[in-house]
Amino acid sequence: MTWAEHFDLVVIGCGPAGEKGAAQAAYFDKKTAIIERAPQVGGSGINTGTVPSKTLRESALYFSGLKQRGLYGIDYSLREGLKMADFMHHLEQVTEMERRKILKNLEAHKIELIQGQAAFENANTITVEMPGGRRRTLNADVILIATGSKPSRTGDIPFDDLNVFDSDSFLRMDRIPETLIVVGGGVIGSEYASIFLALGVKVTLTDGRDTLLTFLDRELSDTLCQRLSEWGMELKFKDRMEKLERGGRGVRMTMKSGEVLEAEKALFAAGRIGAVDGLQLEKAGLGVNKRGHIEVDANYQTKVPKIYAAGDVIGPPALASTSMEQARVAMCHAFGLTYKQRVASMLPMGIYTIPEISAVGESEESCKEKKIDYCTGMARYANNARGQICGDTNGKLKLVFSRADKKLLGVHIIGESATELIHLGLMSLYDGDTIDAFIELCFNYPTLSEMYKYAAYDGLGNLSGRKVREG
Repeated sequence: MTWAEHFDLVVIGCGPAGEKGAAQAAYFDKKTAIIERAPQVGGSGINTGTVPSKTLRESALYFSGLKQRGLYGIDYSLREGLKMADFMHHLEQVTEMERRKILKNLEAHKIELIQGQAAFENANTITVEMPGGRRRTLNADVILIATGSKPSRTGDIPFDDLNVFDSDSFLRMDRIPETLIVVGGGVIGSEYASIFLALGVKVTLTDGRDTLLTFLDRELSDTLCQRLSEWGMELKFKDRMEKLERGGRGVRMTMKSGEVLEAEKALFAAGRIGAVDGLQLEKAGLGVNKRGHIEVDANYQTKVPKIYAAGDVIGPPALASTSMEQARVAMCHAFGLTYKQRVASMLPMGIYTIPEISAVGESEESCKEKKIDYCTGMARYANNARGQICGDTNGKLKLVFSRADKKLLGVHIIGESATELIHLGLMSLYDGDTIDAFIELCFNYPTLSEMYKYAAYDGLGNLSGRKVREG
């Protein structure tokens, strides 16, 4: 019989959920080990997804001079001779810093990090195949599965082709292409499409639906499409790929409509699935759905009482911010800690396209679906002094509120600093405020935040059917 080392908690996966779940338990003196099969900690959040795309967005804005174009009315062009290495330099610095932070956090909480492939022996025991052929067996009172997600790959797409990429391999391109096809108008596809468009790449984005980011308030989706089209992106909706083959300079994609698209590179960003390969979940009495996601209850507990799961491996919303909170709540429940009982009921959404988008709460579409009698108020960056100063004259901030009592229901922002601005709306939603709260507040001038006040004034005007002037 193999001897097993005992831990209070074993965590599988050292991404955002795994790290924070482990730290939560270890803070309360639980003996904790965390297993990571990748050479580096951080998961997709640090290495291929959340942080990389956001960092590359800032690099694209810097190298392209896109902000300066709006600021000075000058036709800035991409810096000559820009290499992929130059573009990736800041990303590499940020990624390395974040990895060091994670390692310091594990060390500070006395969490043992074990590199290797984890596999269940039973509901309490995990074996780890380590580099060099070594093997360890761990026994745990509680197990947290936080293995994240991976790109969904279909067999008819030749990902072994040097010109074909998924969202994880995309950052390993050898050079910045002149032309790019992006398949998928979700978050990842829209972010990378807009980033490379800013770099001067001719981008074609295709999706079988009728717009980008279909979960957004439709007005924001339409605004994003309009901006990207104005900057030269070709958007091909309601069409799907029929065949992919090598072209003269890269790839040739034949669509179901019969249209043929050609480009140097192609990015397939059409969804992700749970990264559960190799775990042997069946030995623990667990299974997954068709997307590879593990089912959990409100406490992130699986059907096996001492096994929990959090983060992308359980499915939407699959955001780093929510994944961290899920894992913290799971560990508090697992060990009977009263520290944190639930994940916040309202979760902000941040999308780092160019332009940036953020939203929380109800949209116009969701209000109609739920038969909520609502009204809206809008403020535009073009009418805001700070919007003019920063050169973003196309952004907008939209409030959705109840017609009956003016209670705030949702906030939707597209434009500069949207993911920062959203938090004022989030707090107001959480407190149950009406839009009158924004009118009563005094905001710094000039700031983008004061758009909340003017959106509220606009909402009052729409509510009464007459223009309300902000004295």
